[in-house]
Amino acid sequence: MLARTDLRHRTRGLREALDRVRDASQVAAVRRRAVHAWDRLGLTTVGQVALVASVIPWIAARIAAGTTLYVLAYGTVAVVLTATFLAPRKLRITADRTGLFPRVQKGDRLEVRITITAERGLSSFQLEEHIPERLGTALRVPVSRVSAGQTFEYSYSLNCARRGVYTIGPLVAITQDPIGVSQRRTVLAEPFELLVHPRVSRVSDRPLTRLYEDPPLRPPVSKPWPSGMEFYGMREYRPGDDLRRIVWRASARTQTLMVSEAEQGITDHITLILDTDRGSHSREGDVSESFEYAVEACASLGVRHLVEGYEVRCEANAGPLTRAMRGGERSTQYLDVMSRVTTDREPLATVLRRLVNDPRRDAHTVLITPKLHPTDAALLKLLIDKGVSVTVIGVVWNEEDAHSLSQAAALGAQVTPVGLGDDVAAALTHEVRVGRRM
Repeated sequence: MLARTDLRHRTRGLREALDRVRDASQVAAVRRRAVHAWDRLGLTTVGQVALVASVIPWIAARIAAGTTLYVLAYGTVAVVLTATFLAPRKLRITADRTGLFPRVQKGDRLEVRITITAERGLSSFQLEEHIPERLGTALRVPVSRVSAGQTFEYSYSLNCARRGVYTIGPLVAITQDPIGVSQRRTVLAEPFELLVHPRVSRVSDRPLTRLYEDPPLRPPVSKPWPSGMEFYGMREYRPGDDLRRIVWRASARTQTLMVSEAEQGITDHITLILDTDRGSHSREGDVSESFEYAVEACASLGVRHLVEGYEVRCEANAGPLTRAMRGGERSTQYLDVMSRVTTDREPLATVLRRLVNDPRRDAHTVLITPKLHPTDAALLKLLIDKGVSVTVIGVVWNEEDAHSLSQAAALGAQVTPVGLGDDVAAALTHEVRVGRRM
């Protein structure tokens, strides 16, 4: 009985939540239709205020039966409609926009040039192009009078300092009536989508090699990690080595601590996990520096493995970012995905649970995260016990979160802590190649 009552309450709560979502979507749809109607009407702010203000004297005339107020209300509406009718129509102008590229890298600077040619004489108008705030200031240029066949140029710069997907434009010419009540917008150039790729550094990560063998050898058949841990040799003890690997007889004979080396399992499958949980990353305004650093590291590792011929797939908390891809020609496609990725509310445990349930265990896994919760550490332990090789790159931006990464080292994963101010190539070249424990 209690279970049935609890189920009824949960169903009712779910129904109420769906109703609220439906109401919010309806309100948003009405708002979009209203904005679209105002745009089609072509009224400026002055015209909108005049049209709305004409209702007040009409209501007053309705109450007080005043003819003068009726004349005032109808006269205001007539003025707005006349100005809308007299506003210049579509302009006969052609525009050529050069200097934009579909894909650029973070830090690049673009010089955009716009060439305008008038097919016939025109009066004054305003040239306007929308530019996102992160790239620069919007282009607004007033043009006085243009004769037929006249050509003129304008230029502006785009500073691509932030990764992301941006829409440039549309480039429009705006004309108004003499009293500024209505306006007409003529589209000269359609919107342009600009992808700013994250900065890619040349990192060194060689999961296909034996750990202490150079040059690297690639056998014809890949082996999963558990079957590739045969005895390979011995070497001197180094700080960070597992004490259980010490060979005491050899140490007593050589008077030096000696540890056993195992031949690493070899694989050409790489799985990159990017932690997109918004609550784990830093937040400075609308930009997360720790997340941008994590994306940069993920992009550098992915491009490096693709160029080397590995099979790479990238996972995020909410689901896969890419399917399995191989070959250097897929680097552009991979970087396009890295340009679009954003944070979400899904916890890291979601993707770890998905990989634990995946029967595949022959992929070298690199986890890029700023923090490990107890649940994440438990799932990471299950992943390691299954035989998956795991490297954790900890993006340290909070000293308290840095201690949570030591749990991964205790579980047997290679942990690489990197700070926000560290160079990605320098940090990963020395750390990821060999790996170390915190």
